[in-house]
Amino acid sequence: MRVAMASVAAGRADRANEDFTGALPTAAVLVDGAGIPGTESICRHGVAWYASRLGGSLLGLLSLAQDRGLPAVLADAIEQVTDDHRDTCDVAGRTSPSAAVAILRLSHGLVEYLVLGDAYVVLDKADSAPLVVSDPREIVISRSYERALATAAEGSDEYHRILSDLRSNRNRPGGFWVAKDDPRAADEAITGSCPISELTEVGAVLLSNGASGVVDRFGLTDWPGVMAVLASSGPDEIIRRVRQAEAHLAVAADDATIAHCTEFGQA
Repeated sequence: MRVAMASVAAGRADRANEDFTGALPTAAVLVDGAGIPGTESICRHGVAWYASRLGGSLLGLLSLAQDRGLPAVLADAIEQVTDDHRDTCDVAGRTSPSAAVAILRLSHGLVEYLVLGDAYVVLDKADSAPLVVSDPREIVISRSYERALATAAEGSDEYHRILSDLRSNRNRPGGFWVAKDDPRAADEAITGSCPISELTEVGAVLLSNGASGVVDRFGLTDWPGVMAVLASSGPDEIIRRVRQAEAHLAVAADDATIAHCTEFGQA
């Protein structure tokens, strides 16, 4: 399998890129870290550390346990990372680091996928529209906070209070699910598989929510359009268009990451 990756930070001087992506010959992983100012007060490592640590654990486990179910692999990775900083950080705190996760794996003629949180996996199918795999629960719940966040001054105590309240919905029934400190969240992931033979040569793509904004936030194209741009120009072009839209609309940039997977027959 060939994987073309691109990851561009939001460009804030005080924050590292909180996305991670990596690949093996038969698997690709994308982790989109999440946190708010003040996270460092309860986790000395921070969101970027959590995302890269989780991504590295996933790649290691996927290389060793090629026939284990993807939720089980994710659960083990969450537990590993939680154990890595349980003794130094408040891993269960409301504002402790968390992440959305997307995984793609080739196994016995199938493309297997997993999505937890607001990341995407998109498979380009030969006989129909692209199969778009997403987990809408966080987006649905976040909408009820949009007005309050829009009226609060960004960075203010009220803004942080609202964000903290939003994140209190994480990893509980009726809320939304992300990778954080509880391995049981992996059981809530969206999973499935598709025969490799049903896909086009354009393959599949994993996107963080900073990159998927080309469709779901800014409406610059649709998912068939995304796959066409990937085939012609690669992932950098998708991120370039997102950055242009952010600048034009004067909205805060987000870390944007893409892993474009092709040549499945050569895995």
